[in-house]
Amino acid sequence: MTTVGVLRETAGRERRVALTPDGAGRLRKQDVTVLVEAGAGAHAWFEDIAYDGAGAVVVTREQVYAEADVLLCLHPPEDAAATRPGQLLVGLLNPLGNLELAQRLATAGVTAISLDLLPRTLSRAQAMDALTSQANVAGYKAALLAAEAYPGFFPMLMTAAGTTRPAQVLVLGAGVAGLQAIATARRLGALVTGYDVREAARADIASTGAAVLDTETGSAEGTGGYARSLSGDEQSAQQSALEEAIPRFDVVITTAQVPGGAPPLLVSENALSKMRPGSVLIDLASTAAGGNVEGSIPDTRRVTDGGITIIGANNLASTVPSAASTAYARNVLALLTHLMPGGEVVLDLDDEVQAAVVVSHGGRLVNARIRAAGQDRKETSE
Repeated sequence: MTTVGVLRETAGRERRVALTPDGAGRLRKQDVTVLVEAGAGAHAWFEDIAYDGAGAVVVTREQVYAEADVLLCLHPPEDAAATRPGQLLVGLLNPLGNLELAQRLATAGVTAISLDLLPRTLSRAQAMDALTSQANVAGYKAALLAAEAYPGFFPMLMTAAGTTRPAQVLVLGAGVAGLQAIATARRLGALVTGYDVREAARADIASTGAAVLDTETGSAEGTGGYARSLSGDEQSAQQSALEEAIPRFDVVITTAQVPGGAPPLLVSENALSKMRPGSVLIDLASTAAGGNVEGSIPDTRRVTDGGITIIGANNLASTVPSAASTAYARNVLALLTHLMPGGEVVLDLDDEVQAAVVVSHGGRLVNARIRAAGQDRKETSE
């Protein structure tokens, strides 16, 4: 039978784990051997003894690499070179943003499976949708983080000292994270407005009871549930409209991301300069290459000279590690159930789910999106 190994995350500040003790127990009921690296779940409050009680075997990292047929992780492990030909590596590998890693894994003969490639519109694979599950956690935490950083109250409060007005919150991007941020901010009592360039997403905002910000730039529906890139004129019109609207709000939460590309700039330096001192911006799309908010820095909270707090919150799901790990483990179990119907891995690249998420197999890149991205980069460099 197949042996599944769970690796401890090596990325900085990462507290999640790819499989919980409950998930390990479910695999054991299918006679799958589960190896867990010692301490893998400690930062998410899943102790080794819990894995042992679920029937898993707690071992060293070297043993996991040596004995597992399937390796589970969230981020690509720093020592991915320790993988061997024929092993499966399952995680959020970001191959569109790291084509070099994808090629190295292919060359090493590793079958790499990246859950972040799963199309959100593929209904039968919704239980495997790790991007959605983790975005849900991030959106929830973004609203809490904003409330903590904001120097006033989120709800309207009537006290003996008078009545305080509710915070005005704007959420830019109404994907899963954005909608959860909207819902949570509303539960906290704020007056919430949402914005998205997609018509369907605007309807989703309205369904939560939040107001919808209309920039009159038209709809920009893309494929796979994402927005398409805006034209130059559309970007200019959007930027002007947002620069006029943003200063009216006390809190802005931004969530707009582009798979494999740089996130769009939504809050410019000009918009920041017009905001009131004490205003708060939470940028869930913050990266080393930039984010939705000009000047945001990943994993960093800073206050501008104008008194505006900007928080680069690119890995918020990790700050809710127990819930996020539980959700991710369920996604992984759904994938393994699909891949291992009889306890053994069966790859079928004609299957639409596997065709979407399998990056490399048999010593080569087999994913059409990754090959196309590599070709585009080659043509651009030439």
